[in-house]
Amino acid sequence: MTVFSAASSPRSSRTRTRAHLVPFVLVGVFAAGAIALVAYLLWPTWSTGGANAPDKLPVSVGGTLFNLPTSAIRMKIQRHSGPQERIDVDFLYPSLEPPGTPKHVSADSVDAAMQPIDRIFLSIAAHHDALSPEQRTATIYPRYLDQAATTPEDGLTMRTFRTDTPYGNEDLYSGTSPALAARCTRDAATPGMCLSERRVDGADLTFRFPRSWLSQWRDVAEAMDKLTVQLRGPRG
Repeated sequence: MTVFSAASSPRSSRTRTRAHLVPFVLVGVFAAGAIALVAYLLWPTWSTGGANAPDKLPVSVGGTLFNLPTSAIRMKIQRHSGPQERIDVDFLYPSLEPPGTPKHVSADSVDAAMQPIDRIFLSIAAHHDALSPEQRTATIYPRYLDQAATTPEDGLTMRTFRTDTPYGNEDLYSGTSPALAARCTRDAATPGMCLSERRVDGADLTFRFPRSWLSQWRDVAEAMDKLTVQLRGPRG
């Protein structure tokens, strides 16, 4: 009996050792599975080329819905749907198509890159019941304008702001059919730029474009009207 017990002792010891290892093996298997699951859930699903990005994003500014082409949104941080306080976009002119991928500009190509502006810029911001663009044109600007007005040229009138005012380096242009009101800086070291505003429900739209475009001001006014209509989302 003593011999039999001694001979069987190593086998029994191995059996007990295996029994003790089973819980550790199972814990390791479950841990590895959990890590694999978490890694799968957290792994990015978008492609690096942005092929899955939507063509348009529904964006709410000041409670007003706009459908904006993703490629027209100027800042990456703004390229998401939902409410935003402000969003900046631009469009090629006169096609009004969203611009393509911007080209990298190096020190060697910076001079060649200085080309005439070929796009119209638009900022959409919540107005929070501030003075409307129409009220500002009718009641604020006249306080700072020179009394003399130029004779309308092709239906467009220009009035100069006095030099001792906040708008001393600017002129105010106005036209009808189609309606246009634009405040423009004068050409200097850099080309003059114009700013034209309009209100759409809870948002103010601010368009910016080169002053030189005013030679075809009706086309510019119609382009802004068209963009205003096509960017609006469905009305409730």
